[in-house]
Amino acid sequence: MSTQNLPVQLRVSIGTAISLDLIEGKMDVTPATAYLMTFTEGKCLANCNFCPQAQESKSNTNLLSRVSWPAFPTFVVVAALNNAIKKGNIKRVCIQVLNVPNVFLHVDSLVREIKKNDPGICVSVSCQPLNSENILLLKKAGVDRIGIALDAASEAIFRHIKGVEGGGIYNWHQELGLLEEALLIFGQGKVSTHLIAGLGETEQEIVCLIQWCVDKGILPALFAFTPIKGTPLEKHSPPNIESYRRLQLARYMLVQGITCFKHLTFNTEGQIVLFGVDTTILDAIVNSGLPFQTSGCPNCNRPFYNEKPSGPLYNYPKNLNQKELDEVKRQLNIRPF
Repeated sequence: MSTQNLPVQLRVSIGTAISLDLIEGKMDVTPATAYLMTFTEGKCLANCNFCPQAQESKSNTNLLSRVSWPAFPTFVVVAALNNAIKKGNIKRVCIQVLNVPNVFLHVDSLVREIKKNDPGICVSVSCQPLNSENILLLKKAGVDRIGIALDAASEAIFRHIKGVEGGGIYNWHQELGLLEEALLIFGQGKVSTHLIAGLGETEQEIVCLIQWCVDKGILPALFAFTPIKGTPLEKHSPPNIESYRRLQLARYMLVQGITCFKHLTFNTEGQIVLFGVDTTILDAIVNSGLPFQTSGCPNCNRPFYNEKPSGPLYNYPKNLNQKELDEVKRQLNIRPF
């Protein structure tokens, strides 16, 4: 594929822009992954009701979740990225793909340009591929990992926020099928999905979907819903922090194979009450702090992607200190530790 399809501009997450020296700024936590996003003058063709980039969103187009993504010329971004990779500051590149015409041709050329400078750098693409041909195109371009976000934990919620009931274009069963197609092309362990807690699902529903992902060989990343001004869900509340902590703990143990869905116990409201492991094991897992760090692909820490620095922190971007761990334990309300 010729570089003639390289996009003229790219959006870069504010943290990445600082770490690449594209702008000046200070960060408490430096991202180990460079987060890029395809650029368009307008909006995404999709209409995900939580997303600032959605077709009917009135949000600023430089937002994704609550993070600002300023635009820069592509050649400037690629040069800065190459320099940061050589210094060892960037371990992975993650490209967020908006659903716009010819976008996969642009991504194909962009990935090839990045890989030309450093063939060994891991490149992930988070997208809605729409068909298996686009998945194969990404694989041939040199993409190492693909993420296809389900976001919703059930078909009913999916239809409401990403599908026909919410003015969207996606279909639940097609998305599940594309995840399975991606497994055939990329292989187990190279396919991810994003799940957003707080869209109206029960804990039982989201944990059941996490188990489905684990059984298939798909890596499920967990994020907390973030209301963004200008979106249809701007008045919808973030998830209860205590509930989110239980989900983080369950997700970690399912992904690590420590427990499984059939061993968990839920109350009549679908909340987790038992995790299906011995108390000693549970204590050790909680005390490690690992379940409460940002989940996702390798080297993904996404500082403050779905929370304000003032808190509450849903996903910690680094190892928890003792004060943070004590707060997590209080939120979990599981004893003893």
